[in-house]
Amino acid sequence: MQSVTLRYRVGEDGILHLDVPVGLNDAELEVTITFRKVTPVTTIPEELEWNEFVERTYGSCADDPIVIDEEGISALLDEKMEGIFE
Repeated sequence: MQSVTLRYRVGEDGILHLDVPVGLNDAELEVTITFRKVTPVTTIPEELEWNEFVERTYGSCADDPIVIDEEGISALLDEKMEGIFE
């Protein structure tokens, strides 16, 4: 079982549309949805304590997730970066 927390906005039609990549094909899933209304993030990050900022902005990049699969992080990222910006 996996748990994913996302932050979406309900449109004027009152319907919540979800696109959740699960990494499975041709599978049957049981899905539980729990939702709560949250306050939009409008405060400048410098005005917030770091933990409050994380709590209020968590999931804001849900449309571009960082995925680490069973293969882990690519070995290409371990290459030396010397001279790369010259």
